[in-house]
Amino acid sequence: MMNRLLECSLALFLCSFLSAQEVEFDDYFVDKTLRIDYCHVGSGLEEAVTVDKIYRQGVWAGNPKRLLYPFLYGRYFVKVYDVASNALIYSKGYDGYFAEYKTTDPARKGVKRVFHQSALVPFPKRPILFVIEMRDSLNLYHPIFHLRIDPADYHIITETPQRGDQVFEVMKNGDPREKVDIVVLSEGYVASERNKFEADLKKYAEIFFNWEPYKSYKSRFNFSGVFSPSPESGVDEPRQGRYQHTLLNATFNSMDSDRYLLTEDNKTMRDVAAQVPYDAILIMVNSKRYGGGALFGCFSTFTTDGPWSEYVFQHEFAHAFAFLADEYYASEVAYSEFFPPGIEPNEPNLTALLDPQNLKWKELVSPGLALPTPWGKEHFDSLNVAAGALGRERRAKLERMRKEGASEKQIQESDREFSSRSEKLQNVIRQFMMEHPLSGKIGAFEGGGFAAKGFYRPTVNSLMNQFNTKDKSFYGVNEQAIIRVINYYSER
Repeated sequence: MMNRLLECSLALFLCSFLSAQEVEFDDYFVDKTLRIDYCHVGSGLEEAVTVDKIYRQGVWAGNPKRLLYPFLYGRYFVKVYDVASNALIYSKGYDGYFAEYKTTDPARKGVKRVFHQSALVPFPKRPILFVIEMRDSLNLYHPIFHLRIDPADYHIITETPQRGDQVFEVMKNGDPREKVDIVVLSEGYVASERNKFEADLKKYAEIFFNWEPYKSYKSRFNFSGVFSPSPESGVDEPRQGRYQHTLLNATFNSMDSDRYLLTEDNKTMRDVAAQVPYDAILIMVNSKRYGGGALFGCFSTFTTDGPWSEYVFQHEFAHAFAFLADEYYASEVAYSEFFPPGIEPNEPNLTALLDPQNLKWKELVSPGLALPTPWGKEHFDSLNVAAGALGRERRAKLERMRKEGASEKQIQESDREFSSRSEKLQNVIRQFMMEHPLSGKIGAFEGGGFAAKGFYRPTVNSLMNQFNTKDKSFYGVNEQAIIRVINYYSER
């Protein structure tokens, strides 16, 4: 019965998609952007949406030939209907901060939070019905909010988004409507660090296009940056008691996860980004600390000067851009049952393997590999149990030392000792992954999506799992997923 429901839902979605492709952009839209700011309120038990403000902004950066989203990506969907004909004329999947928050323990206990969110749609010529749908635990979508919007309504704000910030055009290959438009925003750079921002921007643009599949599809991209200085340099690190006054209010310890780096200041982020046409937002954080984050369809973050910054940059962007799931499961996260057991995930690089004969990436499976694919999981798990125990010991000791009034020098010495022990253990784990005999082979390897059992990833060690320093590869399944999204934005 469940499979039948999923099949019917998919069939309805595909029918809508096919009909929408017959719609001409110019029949319904003008070359402007309608930005709908709203608040997503609730917990893991209930949620509601209320509109904040609506804006008319610059040119539409999306592909006018791709009016309806061709993927079942995202835990939420925006849909736009023409009121006069009831035709579905635009849709887009996304996640957002609330989508992740409601899977956390506080949310499951009923603790309510409010998150600001924006939806960008082409600016309509006539009244539309704006609808937000939510995906349930069976991967079926249900409407949770709707609003009739008249493009002639004088409440729609038409002020210019220009703020006087400096825009750097790193690469422009053509019309924004025919390219993937990436904008990089500065965070934690003071006015005197403008040159550092420019250098970092060029550095990471080069890194981006050194990886496949972006290297082969470089001509499909426009790449720019916006420098908007912060009052203070750096970024918030709450567990270390360090708070910086920065433009976008990004912070580590987001959702109480130590290395998770996000911003809740959606309005400022959107205001800054709106100075250029964009399909994807990257927030470049001026920090040496290891960390980053991503919200699918919204933005990704990374720090500039850490030893793993190149990998975090690529990893987090792939989350936000192509809906790729994390393929690891050993790290500590704030989520519980992020992927419901027994339900096939929509993410292109994760499977519950409910039907091994019809694996979603079966055309790419390496010859001779069994499904599921044995890979030495027990040994890997024992190493990660030791790493987790060391991390807990480290946090407990440092907290105890602070409570007992230890000097900063003593705390730093203890922290360095733990760092050395941790790095040695992490090197053993990395060596296991990088030198694995099945490295690069495609099969169905158990463990992924934060779950040790019940979910399977396509490779042992792609960038979406451990940081692959050996050949810097996403590998076939993830590369194909990224290419599909590149095509969505840029194919004519």
